[in-house]
Amino acid sequence: MTRLPGERLDRRPAAAGAPADRADPADAAPLVGVLALQGDVLEHTRALRAVGVRPLPVRSVADLEAVDGLVLPGGESTAISRALGRAGLDEPLARRIADGLPVLGTCAGLILLSDELVEDDALPRPGGIAVRTRRNAYGPQTASFDVRVEVAGLDGGPMDVAFIRAPRIEAVLGDAVDVLAEVDGAPVAVQQGARIGLAFHPEVTGDLRLHARLADLVRRRTAR
Repeated sequence: MTRLPGERLDRRPAAAGAPADRADPADAAPLVGVLALQGDVLEHTRALRAVGVRPLPVRSVADLEAVDGLVLPGGESTAISRALGRAGLDEPLARRIADGLPVLGTCAGLILLSDELVEDDALPRPGGIAVRTRRNAYGPQTASFDVRVEVAGLDGGPMDVAFIRAPRIEAVLGDAVDVLAEVDGAPVAVQQGARIGLAFHPEVTGDLRLHARLADLVRRRTAR
């Protein structure tokens, strides 16, 4: 897929892509966390509520153990990595992801989920998706752009998404990883098992279909 230079995409309300009939009764909805140590926590919290799950800010091991799924938000990956260590969340998070916890990582969250990093491979992170990723590969904040991308398995046409100091997936390292979307020939959305990694921010433009996919993964796992 190619970007549309100079095109301004409408910012839609947070409920876009979340049909009303998806909502579970409040007392039955799965509990999905948003790692709340740094980054765009509020936007993901609103998105999760819109797709019918109960959001929970995750700041402690007890919070992490309580959730049925997790969002690793955009932000500054080094700051989030250090905060995970200070909170004692680094090893528990890696264990829960390895055990199959459904996870959606956006931008910095993709970096944390990447098994390999270009030049920054010593950054402590849980990993879980067999890709090699380069941080800030799409340029600084001033080079941010919106684009429409086709995402495999999503009904409703292309997604409107935002790239903000975005990482680039340089290589897919194994057959277990499915490439869901590309921009200019590079993967920008990948999935390995119950783990989804995105180079972009769907929560910024309000298209919540990938949040809904995470919610579906969580519901399937909790229904077992």
